[in-house]
Amino acid sequence: MSRGAALALLGLWAAQARALSFSDADASAGLKAALERGAEVAVGLLGKTDGFLGNPKVRIPLPGALESGAKLLKKLGQGERVEGLVTAMNRAAESAVPESVTLLKQAVRDMSVADAKKILSGGDTSVTAFFADKTRTPLNGRFLPIVSRETEKVDLAAKYNAVAAKASGFGLVKKEDANIEQYVTGKALDGLYFMIGEEEKKIRKDPVATGSAILKKVFGGL
Repeated sequence: MSRGAALALLGLWAAQARALSFSDADASAGLKAALERGAEVAVGLLGKTDGFLGNPKVRIPLPGALESGAKLLKKLGQGERVEGLVTAMNRAAESAVPESVTLLKQAVRDMSVADAKKILSGGDTSVTAFFADKTRTPLNGRFLPIVSRETEKVDLAAKYNAVAAKASGFGLVKKEDANIEQYVTGKALDGLYFMIGEEEKKIRKDPVATGSAILKKVFGGL
């Protein structure tokens, strides 16, 4: 990157940098460290047993009217099978999330001047928006085969697709939610970006608590 491009990248940091005596390189490193840390922590929290299932903020339920239908099935003695499907959906998401690490880090390395400006001038979740924009489509392709493999283990998965397709025709389930594999993949990505956003807020609020010297130096004075 040329000197001019580097200065453009760091333009929104200039006033703070002059006041706080940290360099352009520090500012750039701090931004990238924040992005990588948020991604790594989010993946670590979600990509494990009960990362989704045990977290009410990202737990994947049955969509729309199917959730109401599931309540009826439970009353008819089919509760164990319904819970098995929901568990499988969440386990599939937990299995898929670790696949995101490489692409998330690559997005940081490929960050452009325009990307940096959006992040620095954005709100508390501008990092999350950056990751979603850069990685959602390719991650969808990586997650889907893993989710498909996991959901195929449950006998209700095929029935879900049949029922959801009919429900979608009546407007009771969103079209994109009518296929269990696509539905779980989408929810897994939603959960990933949500957790990255939660970590971003923590870093912005208390960079000292991260234990990172560069984050303390850069974000601690903003």
